[in-house]
Amino acid sequence: MAFDIEMIKKVYGEMPSKVAAARKALGRPLTLGEKILFSHLYAEQPLEAFDRGKTYVNFAPDRVAMQDATAQMALLQFMQAGRPKVAVPSTVHCDHLIQAKVGAKEDLAKALDVNKEVYGFLSSVSNKYGIGFWKPGAGIIHQVVLENYAFPGGMMIGTDSHTPNAGGLGMIAIGVGGADACDVMAGLPWELKWPKLIGIKLTGKMSGWTSAKDIILWVAGQLTVKGGTGAIVEYFGEGADSFSATGKGTICNMGAEIGATCSLFAYDDKMAAYLQSTDRNDIADLANGIREYLRPDPEVYEAPEKYYDQVLELDLNKLEPYVNGPFTPDLATPVSKMKEAVEKNGWPAKLEVALIGSCTNSSYEDISRSASIVRDAKSKGLKTKSEFTITPGSEQVRFTIERDGFINDFESVGGVVLANACGPCIGQWARHIDDPNRKNTIVTSFNRNFAKRNDGLASTHAFVASPEVVTAMAIAGTIAFNPITDTIKTESGEEVLLKEPKGYELPPKGFAVDDPGFQAPAEDGSNVKIEVNPDSQRLQLLQPFAEWEGTDLKGLRLLIKAKGKCTTDHISMAGPWLKFRGHLDNISNNLLIGAINYFNNQTDSVKNQLTGEYGPVPATQRAYKAAGIGTIVVGDENYGEGSSREHAAMEPRFLGVRAILVKSFARIHETNLKKQGMLGLTFANKNDYDKIREDDVFDIIGLTSFAPGKPLHVILHHADGTDETIEVNHTYNEQQIEWFKAGAALNIIRKKFNS
Repeated sequence: MAFDIEMIKKVYGEMPSKVAAARKALGRPLTLGEKILFSHLYAEQPLEAFDRGKTYVNFAPDRVAMQDATAQMALLQFMQAGRPKVAVPSTVHCDHLIQAKVGAKEDLAKALDVNKEVYGFLSSVSNKYGIGFWKPGAGIIHQVVLENYAFPGGMMIGTDSHTPNAGGLGMIAIGVGGADACDVMAGLPWELKWPKLIGIKLTGKMSGWTSAKDIILWVAGQLTVKGGTGAIVEYFGEGADSFSATGKGTICNMGAEIGATCSLFAYDDKMAAYLQSTDRNDIADLANGIREYLRPDPEVYEAPEKYYDQVLELDLNKLEPYVNGPFTPDLATPVSKMKEAVEKNGWPAKLEVALIGSCTNSSYEDISRSASIVRDAKSKGLKTKSEFTITPGSEQVRFTIERDGFINDFESVGGVVLANACGPCIGQWARHIDDPNRKNTIVTSFNRNFAKRNDGLASTHAFVASPEVVTAMAIAGTIAFNPITDTIKTESGEEVLLKEPKGYELPPKGFAVDDPGFQAPAEDGSNVKIEVNPDSQRLQLLQPFAEWEGTDLKGLRLLIKAKGKCTTDHISMAGPWLKFRGHLDNISNNLLIGAINYFNNQTDSVKNQLTGEYGPVPATQRAYKAAGIGTIVVGDENYGEGSSREHAAMEPRFLGVRAILVKSFARIHETNLKKQGMLGLTFANKNDYDKIREDDVFDIIGLTSFAPGKPLHVILHHADGTDETIEVNHTYNEQQIEWFKAGAALNIIRKKFNS
């Protein structure tokens, strides 16, 4: 039986009447996304025809999911909220802190030792507050959620940007920061700007080397890394119903790379089959009973352009495999054009490491199709020419593929099976390389490939493809390889063509596992003690941020004017810094060390206006803080794209940055800034970015009459004695302005529950 079945019954029981009320209020048919959104309005939220992309709306999500790196800060905040237990079903998943180095067994053992303090903290907090705890080695959060918690028509938030993976089972699942998770766990409404809707009509059916991964790689090429910002992406059509639920999950997972709020598929027979195979027949039966409410209304299929803000169409019969990258997930190249692109751009053709698995592509189907390629290659006398790693998504997947012989297949050609964890996908990879400065190429079936993302090396050209294409390239030893047409020479000199991959959507013998790694919380956690050593270098209890002083902000100095792409990886790097995710002071030593300074084109080198000398960003900011001087960060387009990590918002707040002024924000990061009491501003005229000089002093004017929709002004005091005034915009509503005035949203929560 499924987890939290009574909650799911309640959601399904109320959904028909709520959808009917929404249809009546809007006077028209509804898309699936709209049905789920209207079914999850917070109790006190009035029902109306909300304005897409403009109206802030309060929701009541069904559950919360947190991974260990972000859960630390989320739970440190929740501990201050004053609640004895979480208000909605919640889980913690230990997947981010396991470094890939040797292999699954050794790497997990080391992680258990190195991270003992953090795991103990997360386990005890979960036990105390009624949170389900998935132990290290149990699997990657999104795969475990898909196997155990996701359900069609539900709504979930998670403290990881790839939470939308659950859209593969027809669930609205949205990545958020820890402060948002804290709100929902405390029983408060969760606020979201009513999303726009992008419809993607899929026709035809995939075959051969093409897989679900190629759909999202194509979409990323069409919409770019910010084309989905503020929107739910709904996939529909007979093509959408033609492939597996886990394939749908792959697409929804990587929708984070186009900035989408989430991605979504309608309930169908493929989802029902996956629910049944993962021992959730009860949910499948319930979903079948309200099937019409878990799919768009028929009129939406007939005339999608009337109901979506944008519609794309893709014929799966004509889709070929894609390879995206390097350095950005939206640079999409058809595999047939890859050799030409490699030569034209001077990318290193030799493939050094091929990596499959991760939260995006670690399903039984993915592994079985890749294993079929390996078996075919082995029968032809071939082995991998590059390093080759396999990351199972969960212990259930790992146990099942070992039982069915796939792990032996991979190891027989030189593959190394890593722990059921994020590993190289998030920079938790002790990579072996002779020269870290040498240009080199890797290809993964992961989701994100920003510079330094996987191994911390700027010299690494990382590409993203399907597990099938990654496996084929590992055998060929080059990314300039098209498995559909190109042959590989065997040791005997014969030119052979790899067979098309064949696999199973679901294991023919069913899933199996001895110990899935789940720890249920105590029925009564009131006596559970949580202790944090004040001398700990890994954990640090939080102190409330100061309230706004009630005046305009004047005399601010420029910390950095970031040039070009500035993701949350640039603002707060992962990799070796993950160990400090529960210690705000220590992790703040990575603030913006990856951002490129506009004035010298260097990273981690900014001018200290107090001394005139250049130095690291965090040290410079600490010097300003010690002197009682506030600062401002200036950025480019889509600032804060990528991971949901709220540390990228908490670190500047903690160190005394007062405002972030950019051309545009990524959705999650802008919300995180607001939650932490930070000013997130955008240039009214994007060309004003060019007016910012290195020695400027800034005044932010208009805060004493801060109001929704009312622009603020920034006075630039240049070092030559001249001044310029520019207009800046914001998206704060009345509640978010109260967060700013209170110093952080958590300060308001604390007062409410402690009063």
